[in-house]
Amino acid sequence: MSKQGKIKAVMFDLGGTIIESVEPAEVFHKILEDHGVHVSIEKIREAHRKNQSEHDANDMAEQGMEYWDKWNARLLRRIGIDENREMLARRINEQWFDYAGLQVYPDAAETLEKLKLRKVKLGIVTNALEEEIQKIFEKLGLKNVFDLAVGCDSCRKAKPSREIFCYALEKLGVRPEDTVFVGDSLKYDYEGAEKAGIRPVLVNRNGDTLAGVETVRSLTEILKYVG
Repeated sequence: MSKQGKIKAVMFDLGGTIIESVEPAEVFHKILEDHGVHVSIEKIREAHRKNQSEHDANDMAEQGMEYWDKWNARLLRRIGIDENREMLARRINEQWFDYAGLQVYPDAAETLEKLKLRKVKLGIVTNALEEEIQKIFEKLGLKNVFDLAVGCDSCRKAKPSREIFCYALEKLGVRPEDTVFVGDSLKYDYEGAEKAGIRPVLVNRNGDTLAGVETVRSLTEILKYVG
């Protein structure tokens, strides 16, 4: 990727890019155990895979947190939980981030600090919901780090739609050619940002590379894009 001008903003995906968390099936398992419901982690993983195959971020954008109540109820039905299913689905939703083991990646913390010192605008564009973003920010002390945080319900569009990226650019007051977007998904982050005219960068901490795809192993490498 050649430098095309001074970068004024860096936007990031959230989960898998800035923050890491426990595997979703493990979160379900822990919450269910604490509610006296004992199901094998393998059974939960299988149900989660089936749920994931039906996942629609645009539906989530329309339905808000109610989407996760339905998701949880569907998973509970798949693992054979009938008693108090709706109540338990709501409790899982409410308690999720208490069990998720959220952490900021060390390279993310270092990179964000240095970007702030360079007066670069910082944004988040994620397929999480605004309410979820705020809960995560509060838990991890990120409330004052970003100039903008856009969830899929912010403009009723989800990645990889170019609309959510364009919405973030407008709110941040920057042009696509002056912006870098960093994420861990080729489809949702890299290709989505590219469609909006933003310089995309794929973070792959395992060191895997893809032909024709600008990839970094650590977020600290993003600093090279900022003068």
